[in-house]
Amino acid sequence: MVKRIGILTSGGDSPGMNAAIRAVTRVGLNSGLEVFGIYNGYKGMVEGYIEPLTRNSVSQIIGKGGTILGSARLPEFKDIEVRKKAISQLKKRGIEAVVVVGGDGSYRGALSLTEMGINCIGLPGTIDNDITCTDYTIGFMTALGTVTDAIDKLRDTSNSHHRCSIVEVMGNRCGDLALYAGIACGADIIVTSDTGFNEEDILDRLRELDLIRKKKHAIIVISEKITDVEKLAKKVSLNTGFSGRATVLGHIQRGGGPCPFDRMLASQMGEKAVDLLMQGIGGQCVSIRDNKIVAYPIEKALSMPADSRKPITNLFERLL
Repeated sequence: MVKRIGILTSGGDSPGMNAAIRAVTRVGLNSGLEVFGIYNGYKGMVEGYIEPLTRNSVSQIIGKGGTILGSARLPEFKDIEVRKKAISQLKKRGIEAVVVVGGDGSYRGALSLTEMGINCIGLPGTIDNDITCTDYTIGFMTALGTVTDAIDKLRDTSNSHHRCSIVEVMGNRCGDLALYAGIACGADIIVTSDTGFNEEDILDRLRELDLIRKKKHAIIVISEKITDVEKLAKKVSLNTGFSGRATVLGHIQRGGGPCPFDRMLASQMGEKAVDLLMQGIGGQCVSIRDNKIVAYPIEKALSMPADSRKPITNLFERLL
């Protein structure tokens, strides 16, 4: 039976990672395990930046944003020789299994370690909500609240100056943050990789809002990496009756204390991860599906096609 486990956070930080660290540590300790924190992700694993965690180590962190373990990206972890160094560091300390909190890249590292004899369980820590096997990732709901609050504030000033606010949000390849925030804020236009981007259609829609519907302001929510929002704002000013203004929310979306939902989700997922490792199970990732905490093989999770957002997209269209 496993006696020592480690936990690391990898990739971009997300609100709720600390809650996951706390849950894994406390559930592990209460189950008779020794728990070790691996600092700065896989990089810290390779370099041996590993320390024991106690109840006091994780006291009062459930409401803190970011991650007390730090995070770093290590593309070199794809190299088997680099992974061998990491495993050597783990074995030196008697660590037999690891909980990995992060996104799909972190999951691939966890799967590789499992295949080399170190059982790993993945927890979905990312604000993007781009892990297909889970309905929600740890941090998504908090980031959604941050984005919604920002757009609500922008609406006040847009309404005062007959502006069109174009708000770029994170999400990488996944448009969930833009789609959910757009609906929650009553946006006029939402642009994601799923909806596609047609500049002329957007300008036509804005002219309709201005000339026919006589709206005082307009809100466009757009996922990152789709277009240059500053250039789009200038075209809005030149081609419609609105004054275009672009706002890139950036990394503010990752900050702040996790909302209650993310604290609960991280705690439930952390418990599940420890239970799986104690059963000698590795190579799986924890998810929430239909309000139930379940686990999927990482290989299956990484190959799942993206869930259709059509019901949410349809809702937006019917609310216009």
